[in-house]
Amino acid sequence: MAEPRRVIILGAAGRDFHNFNVYFRDRPEYRVVCFTATQIPGIASRKYPPVLAGKLYPDGIPIHPEDELPALIKTHGADLVVFSYSDVEYAYLGHRAAIANANGADFMLLGAENTMLTSKVPVVAICAVRTGSGKSQTTRRVAQILRDRGKRVVVIRHPMPYGDLATQAVERFATYADLDKYECTIEEREEYEPHIDKGTVVYAGVDYERILRQAETEADIILWDGGNNDTPFYKPDLYLVVADPHRPGHELTYYPGETNLRMADVVIVNKVDTATPENVEIVKANVRAVNPDAVIVEAASPITAVDKEPVRGKRVLVIEDGPTLTHGGMSYGAGYIAAQRFGAAEIVDPKPYAVGSIKETYKKYPNAGNVLPAMGYGPKQIKELDATIDAVPCDVVVSGTPIDLGRVLTPNKPIVQVRYELDEIGHPNLEDVLRDWKLI
Repeated sequence: MAEPRRVIILGAAGRDFHNFNVYFRDRPEYRVVCFTATQIPGIASRKYPPVLAGKLYPDGIPIHPEDELPALIKTHGADLVVFSYSDVEYAYLGHRAAIANANGADFMLLGAENTMLTSKVPVVAICAVRTGSGKSQTTRRVAQILRDRGKRVVVIRHPMPYGDLATQAVERFATYADLDKYECTIEEREEYEPHIDKGTVVYAGVDYERILRQAETEADIILWDGGNNDTPFYKPDLYLVVADPHRPGHELTYYPGETNLRMADVVIVNKVDTATPENVEIVKANVRAVNPDAVIVEAASPITAVDKEPVRGKRVLVIEDGPTLTHGGMSYGAGYIAAQRFGAAEIVDPKPYAVGSIKETYKKYPNAGNVLPAMGYGPKQIKELDATIDAVPCDVVVSGTPIDLGRVLTPNKPIVQVRYELDEIGHPNLEDVLRDWKLI
């Protein structure tokens, strides 16, 4: 028998583990020598545990920082480097391929369908071309339509396992107590809390085969709530993809966002209320160019706040969803728009007051404008976020995150929470789409 090919999987604690589980784990012709990690702080220098790695890996699999890739290829004699994370420019992807090839390894992208599991109940996948396009509110809108028609809806969220991987293999969230049980980060809470508020059960974790089989027992329809701009882990009966006219052209220049766009049954062009008409038309033209059969739905994400008056005439600190500003590449979000719209006298730049890892985040992602990313990947970073908020000389905080930050922070100033939900414009709308696909 030939020696197994020695594999390094490049990841960010999500797609990488799924690709291993469904494609590499039980195949003796491959031997995964390590994972690498990037994008998310604190996930390197861990180990993919033996209980998840399977019988071929009794000692588990080490996880190293991605910047060690050239040395790792040499040390392990790796034959193959498999890129397994998302929301990256094609140039970025090409550089990783060049590093692999220059150090003697082949470079691989697994096809989307090769890693999709098949469900026993219908699956609606909601994905996006970029982080921050509006996928989460689209998922909530689809869930509401289905619930109103008497369907039992379960959401399965793209993975965010930043703690103990073995205990996070299958996670079920139905209450706020479940968020505490699994020691959820701020990023996780941003995705789970809005569903819990609506009475929708959410699953996430590491082992998406086990997650699927458990979720099937309590669902008439499963919603795949995709993260970043990754492709679905489950084969969809209906494939919805959200595009963002605030970043026209990105739908054709990011991996695997363009894959999503080309595979979509329906493309939701979101934020048409705040984007320019020219940019909306650019995105629609790009959709038609690469996927002429896709149905196009136009939508807005109108912004509301519980109380606008504390903002008017005040010095404001704006906090935005972290991933939207980091690997999403945006310089602002709903919070910034709300602060301007509700009459803030000044939006205070938080960068001079940032501490610890928050300061490092600004160095790594200089695109973040005069807003504070809601970084909170662990207790230490949450404390640093709290300290940064306390240090900013302002009267009020406007939060564009989808959660009540008061549940995890103890700020020394009041927080105005901004809300945004999907609002389709005209027809076809999402109810039309679900009816046409015979899901309602």
